[in-house]
Amino acid sequence: MAVTKTVSPERINFAVGKGVTLLGENRVQEYLSKKDSYDSSAEVHFIGHLQTNKVKYIIDSVSMIQSVDSLKLAREIDRLAAKAGRIMDILIEINIGEEETKSGIDSGAMKELATEIQSLENLRLRGLMAIPPIGADESVFEEMHGLYEELKGMGGGLPRAAIDTLSMGMSGDYELAIKHGSNLVRIGSALFGARNYNI
Repeated sequence: MAVTKTVSPERINFAVGKGVTLLGENRVQEYLSKKDSYDSSAEVHFIGHLQTNKVKYIIDSVSMIQSVDSLKLAREIDRLAAKAGRIMDILIEINIGEEETKSGIDSGAMKELATEIQSLENLRLRGLMAIPPIGADESVFEEMHGLYEELKGMGGGLPRAAIDTLSMGMSGDYELAIKHGSNLVRIGSALFGARNYNI
């Protein structure tokens, strides 16, 4: 996935023209200002912290919301997906480093939230997302992989789910993430260079 925070639509479309097919958006406001300029062949996931009052702005144009970190948010996505006549793919975000500055649920709450999501008919749980702490050692990545396997192991207890995605790893740690089972890495600066906050 190419993470497009602060990157201009022109540069993003150049990347799409070179074969990038999946974009990751962090901020609702920025996404809304750019989305109509994007090459329509690219798929977009929302990967940033999402407030319930902002769901309505993205429900009809993203194919997955990776940052579901509460039942309240899941219910709002479900409600608006129903109004839009669609099933929204989601990931549960885990705060694997237990960092106060990051969103995501505690790892111990994963099973409960996954089970509660099963009552929401317009959501399809696809897996987990995490942002390991900068410089985290392998044990953190391995713990995240273990949670993913645990989720897959819930099997029949998650009849609406299709668990196939572990979104973990960014420009600085994607190799370690892949080593420990990530099948979706979110790459920004390694593709586009240092962020330009003045666009």
